[in-house]
Amino acid sequence: MSNKALTALQQRVTACELCPRLREHCQRVAVEKRRAYREQEYWGRPVPSFGDPAARLLIVGLAPGAHGANRTGRMFTGDASGNFLYAAMHATGWASQPISTHRGDWLTLRDCYITASGRCAPPDNKPLPAELAACRPYLEAEIRLLKNVRVAMALGRIAFDTCLAVYGVAAKSRYAFAHGAVHALGANQPALLCSYHPSQQNTSTGRLTQTMLQDVFRRAVALCGKS
Repeated sequence: MSNKALTALQQRVTACELCPRLREHCQRVAVEKRRAYREQEYWGRPVPSFGDPAARLLIVGLAPGAHGANRTGRMFTGDASGNFLYAAMHATGWASQPISTHRGDWLTLRDCYITASGRCAPPDNKPLPAELAACRPYLEAEIRLLKNVRVAMALGRIAFDTCLAVYGVAAKSRYAFAHGAVHALGANQPALLCSYHPSQQNTSTGRLTQTMLQDVFRRAVALCGKS
């Protein structure tokens, strides 16, 4: 039942038209394209989540990249951020391969599910608060359907704030975002695990290294009781 419900939910995501600014931006990027991808057809729509419906780890990102997921139609696929993320996931047993180039590249996720705070690529990678709020019900619906989640991993501060909101945390000031931090959200709630986002801004400057990200995923292994 959850598989069918998750599939139906992702179909609703890809048909979403709630945010005109984002829809216009995604479609314009899909037409103008980056020179390196000018022969490719861009997705240009809201990007669905994907992964294992029985996942114990839920990974929450920021939003699709304009020439990554907005081009390929799959989260963290087709850009440097995704390759950095999947390299760490593969090294720690969460992904079947270390890179992700397109939707048909045979990548599978093991015991984890990848979603995002926003499903459309925003201008300058900066979604507006109202746009994040409009997208939040999709994440809330996913959480209801993903019955086995023990750990929610927030990639970046916006994803962290989104997780606090969707899990109904009232006293948000008690929870500080820091790379590698773990927060207990309450009874019957998953642990909230924090990581810097694998953006090029972070990885090219050394703020986030492969070792740092792999350490966070190994922490997720322990928190999930994954053997």
